[in-house]
Amino acid sequence: MSLAESTASEATVIARAFTEARRTARAVTTYPGTVPDTLEAAYRIQDEAIGLWPDRIAGWKLGRIGAPDDQRFGAGRLAGPIFSRAIWPAGTETVRFGVIDKGFAAVEAEYILELGVNAPSRDDWTATSVIPLVANAFVGVEIAGSPFAGINLHGPAVTASDFGNNAGLILGGAIMDWRRRLPDLTCQMQIDDVLVGSGGAQAIPNGPFDSLAFLLNTLHRRGRGLEAGQLISTGAATGVHSISAGSRAVADFGPDGHIACLAVKAEGIQP
Repeated sequence: MSLAESTASEATVIARAFTEARRTARAVTTYPGTVPDTLEAAYRIQDEAIGLWPDRIAGWKLGRIGAPDDQRFGAGRLAGPIFSRAIWPAGTETVRFGVIDKGFAAVEAEYILELGVNAPSRDDWTATSVIPLVANAFVGVEIAGSPFAGINLHGPAVTASDFGNNAGLILGGAIMDWRRRLPDLTCQMQIDDVLVGSGGAQAIPNGPFDSLAFLLNTLHRRGRGLEAGQLISTGAATGVHSISAGSRAVADFGPDGHIACLAVKAEGIQP
């Protein structure tokens, strides 16, 4: 029996397993329940976990769903929450972030959109119609992370079920003249001084604004919305780059700055 046909209590059990593992920084060796076979089932688990997590949502991340899964799941992206205590400002110093031993961790160079107004609740947003909602754009690094090492190996529904495989966001500097420049911006990612990925806004399917439109339409169907001040991490611009404790990553956004970060062993958090 699929999770879509099972009781809501199983979604709660899975959500509790993931949130407890994140809270205590302990790995989950196998998926803690019936594997979700639809995004609706995955978001049911995610919503349960959001309710259990002791923090407020300050933004959302988008992840790409590639072929043929995009056809199977009826979506080209998946979404996950970013919590307020897991947003760190970038500066001149290297930003440290925790990775769970024997879990999953990766760094992703991203372009971040900040909402300037509460978004009206509707499901017909487009990459053009969302632009007036945006107040600012920034460079950033999404910290992808999960206590389950296989989070990306069992399809997008599994990825979505555990906060969309998000563990935080390093927020860099503002992008000047972003309305004109954003579609053509490029960036690179290095880990331990080795170039691991190059790309830019054009690597995000239909661009960052399409990511925001997708998110708004998806959240509307989930009975959620976006508020002024929330940050949207629009998708991996150079790829998803696995990282381990002790490694240093640098995202280079050219004239818009760079972000240096260091992976360290995660410790448990207080509820």
